[in-house]
Amino acid sequence: MELIILIVIAIYVISYRQNNGKNVYRFFITQVSDIYNKYAPYSYKEVREKVKSLGQDFTTREYITQIIMFGAVAGGISYLYFYNIIFTLIYAGIAIAFIPYLTYLRYQKIYSEYIFEQIQIYTTNVIMEFTTTQSFVKSLEGVRDSGILEDPVLQDVKTMIDMSYQNGTIDESVEFFNEKYPFYMVKNMNQLFLQITKEGAKDSGEALENMAQDIDALVEGVYRDQVDRKNFHKKFITFGLALFLLVMAMQFLLGTDSYIELIEIWYVQLILHLIIIINSYFLVTGEKYYNEDLGVE
Repeated sequence: MELIILIVIAIYVISYRQNNGKNVYRFFITQVSDIYNKYAPYSYKEVREKVKSLGQDFTTREYITQIIMFGAVAGGISYLYFYNIIFTLIYAGIAIAFIPYLTYLRYQKIYSEYIFEQIQIYTTNVIMEFTTTQSFVKSLEGVRDSGILEDPVLQDVKTMIDMSYQNGTIDESVEFFNEKYPFYMVKNMNQLFLQITKEGAKDSGEALENMAQDIDALVEGVYRDQVDRKNFHKKFITFGLALFLLVMAMQFLLGTDSYIELIEIWYVQLILHLIIIINSYFLVTGEKYYNEDLGVE
């Protein structure tokens, strides 16, 4: 513990000296934000703003309810384990501290579902436009002007159009969009249009019809997976919380007085702490799985 404290102090001092007295807290926040924006697919700010615009953000009352619920559940479980007010307050505080992370996971899920819906609209309507225009770029322009797409996908479609006109070919624009949205349906559809553009648009109707059917099948599979995940999630949370309450069975078998005497032993307390940590990790990992990107293959 002492070593960790010394390392934190050393990092603080070095950062302070390198930044000539600037606010070190702001420096760390800026660095973390830069790293996130560099490696994450979307900025947290963009995700949160979109969730708010979709009307799916929690209200202040809902956040307060979450804080009370997390604190009460974690504190209650901790007290049943240790009958110790200090441990109860510590575990309640840790549980409340996880709320921003769980909110972040929820935002990512909502945003991923939104992006998937936009990509579904993009692919389906580009295919429909192509049957009329027989031109990939003209199809993109038709989808752009139709008003059915929203940012950020709409802005990226505009970028594709500009790149196509600047380069005189769709290769670079297709590569750009494939990297930005690595969906199975995007890569397959754009690859098909590359072949049609280079080899000519003759007899492309059947290939496009098959592609549209593949997209419909994929979308149906993704929505079915969402329903299955929701059902699994409810059972998973119930099972995870039930694991915490197994200590009640132990107290019932031993008796409360005998149990309190038993937890005075240090290694028994250590085992109980490990049980709480492992069960909590199990729950958090399950939440992460439930909120992962949907539709990406």
